[in-house]
Amino acid sequence: MIQGEFTGTAYSLFDVLDFLHRAGLPAEDRVIDDPELIEWRGGGPYDWGNTA
Repeated sequence: MIQGEFTGTAYSLFDVLDFLHRAGLPAEDRVIDDPELIEWRGGGPYDWGNTA
């Protein structure tokens, strides 16, 4: 969710950066580590698990 709106499901860090960009928010690598901006669930910015 971005600003209370469901934006989709991210399957990679690139998806997260794309959602941020489309919402007009800064899509920068340093943003993903800021807990004030992003609440990670089931992992973190570098933990995507096995998608195979």
